[in-house]
Amino acid sequence: MKNQNKRVLALVSACFFIYLLVSIIFKVFSLSWEPFDRINLIADVFPNKEKQKADSLASQPKINVTETTEQDFDLYKKPEFITNFNKGEHSSLPKFMEKLNRLKKGENVKIRIAYFGDSMIEGDLLTQTLRKLLQQEYGGYGVGYLPISSNVAGFRQTATTSASGWNDTSFKTKGATNMYLSGHYFTGDGSGSYTDNTIKNDSLATPITKSVIYGRGGGSVSVNGTELSLGGNASVNKESITDSSHQIKLKGNAGSTPIYGVSFESQKGIFVDNFSFRGITGVELNKLDEDFIKAIQENNHYDLIVLQYGVNLLFRPNDTDYSYYAKLMKPVLAKLKNGFSDADFLVVSSADRAFRYDGAYKTAKGLPNLLETQAQLAIENGFTFYNQFESMGGTNSIVKWANETPPLANKDYVHPNGKGADILAEKIYHAIQNDYKKYLKKK
Repeated sequence: MKNQNKRVLALVSACFFIYLLVSIIFKVFSLSWEPFDRINLIADVFPNKEKQKADSLASQPKINVTETTEQDFDLYKKPEFITNFNKGEHSSLPKFMEKLNRLKKGENVKIRIAYFGDSMIEGDLLTQTLRKLLQQEYGGYGVGYLPISSNVAGFRQTATTSASGWNDTSFKTKGATNMYLSGHYFTGDGSGSYTDNTIKNDSLATPITKSVIYGRGGGSVSVNGTELSLGGNASVNKESITDSSHQIKLKGNAGSTPIYGVSFESQKGIFVDNFSFRGITGVELNKLDEDFIKAIQENNHYDLIVLQYGVNLLFRPNDTDYSYYAKLMKPVLAKLKNGFSDADFLVVSSADRAFRYDGAYKTAKGLPNLLETQAQLAIENGFTFYNQFESMGGTNSIVKWANETPPLANKDYVHPNGKGADILAEKIYHAIQNDYKKYLKKK
């Protein structure tokens, strides 16, 4: 029988060389056929660079990428909640919370809140309770800012004030500009007495800084017998004395120099300044020019600006369109944002307000539209928002509050009384605290 081993060897060799040649051709010309790719003879000699790159990337530690922030406008409807309209668990007031955390850790810092509003906060309603709760938690003594003269001086509990001999220029004065944040400035050689009732007996030894805030001009004032020269050249200046007294006896000799007010503050802590003006909607703040606001911020710095308006827009029972208000407020908010450029902003919505419809008091028809307009102004300007209407109970809550025993609101179905204002303040305080917890969690 003829030996066939040579033929077998030749066949195997031929197949091998064909296999090798095809492998080289596939590699040189970057050809690919998935079944063959897995058995290519030279794949291990010349490894796939793309696969190496992919394997290398896969083996590297993954980098956490910040998720794209997704906004949800409907968050404005949520009660007892401060929102910047971003989904997630991040703080809505990061700059304010960062400084609040520094104060909580014992650092020697001051935090000021400028709380703007209408008659809903007149006489320090709401703000007196918010101030008390914040100072109990974070420290500080003092009522903060007081106007030289006030038409609710007899009503306010947190300060006892009396004044005479001053000329009052206000938002209501035709053609007037650059009133202070209170909507007033005072001129003349008047006098006044101001006692801070928030400073209790157990804290009387705490040094309290008593300041006179004034404009460009000259002259002097006497504070508790100490003569202070009003020589500042800025649009807004401040002269101070510090001792343990919680009273200012003021005598002016300033002539036409505008006097904006006085303040009581401990040397560190948190302070809430009440800037109420009856009957306004917030549009009146446009009478302050931007440079004047910047001067305020430079010489009496604020960390949080709160704007609570709305109820005075609800003066006709069947109004539902507030687009005119949005148009008027946009330049005001832009001016405030530029002037208080390093502060956080919080828009607090209108509370409930009722009219008589079909013989019964019910929530104003236009209130839902007003709330949406206010939320839209907030989101367009990068401000945060707090829904006070929903926080107090929503539809017909003012009617319910007025009929409670004891009542929480007046029978005008517009204004919460002292007890009701305390509840509103507590709700805002807890919303701030919840935002602070979010800050700590992310930090």
